[in-house]
Amino acid sequence: MKKTILLAAAILFASSGLMAQNSFKGIVKYKVESTGEVPVDLPEEVRSAEIKVSGNDMFTKSAIFCSGMTEAVLVQNLTSTSCMNLGMYLNYFRGQGFDFTYQGDGKIMVKSVSKESDFDSVDIPDTEPGHFYYEYIPSETKTIAGKTAKKMVRHVYDEEGVDHPMTMWYSDEMGPKINILFGGIKGMPLECTIDAGEGRAITYTATEIVTGKVKEVDFLLPDGYETLTDEEMELLGTELRDAQELLSEE
Repeated sequence: MKKTILLAAAILFASSGLMAQNSFKGIVKYKVESTGEVPVDLPEEVRSAEIKVSGNDMFTKSAIFCSGMTEAVLVQNLTSTSCMNLGMYLNYFRGQGFDFTYQGDGKIMVKSVSKESDFDSVDIPDTEPGHFYYEYIPSETKTIAGKTAKKMVRHVYDEEGVDHPMTMWYSDEMGPKINILFGGIKGMPLECTIDAGEGRAITYTATEIVTGKVKEVDFLLPDGYETLTDEEMELLGTELRDAQELLSEE
């Protein structure tokens, strides 16, 4: 079944026994740079990143790989657990007089689970407006951080049907066979340029791959986050959107 861009963004999961597993254990370290015509002022803490890998498991706290208010992500095969901190938004809206059913401080743990079949069409060409697909070009390779990286192009079509391609170089010798942290690609990304719009772009590139230096403790989620049910998360999201819309109308 084809997925729209909106659905693709939400896939960011278990049938672990059915999936082959790469045996690589280690840390992939990246540099993050502004590479567009218009410079992006990246804070020092954003200029480097890393992902800890153990077979089909991954863990990262790096901002370039954590969307929105997410502070850490643990991937276990097709299950993704995100530690989100919505405290800034909640405090702002509460300060504007809004009340929420949720009474916590905004540190929330969100778990997403999907099936392997959810990704069975991502590499089938689909040029419909609002859709996307991945084009794998294994004949084109280059060496990144000592690894052979293969080329993949993500084709994303906007509502007018215009393609916005993004090139990624990845290794299928490490990481999950279906990497849900990166939309279901077949391995570990080693280089990718993200179009930030208006002539701005950000590129992350693997600079070092450290083999073997990971332990079980490296994949433990931080303390202090509470788990909400799907219904509670949906209600909170609705209330936040309503608050934002009401403020924008004023």
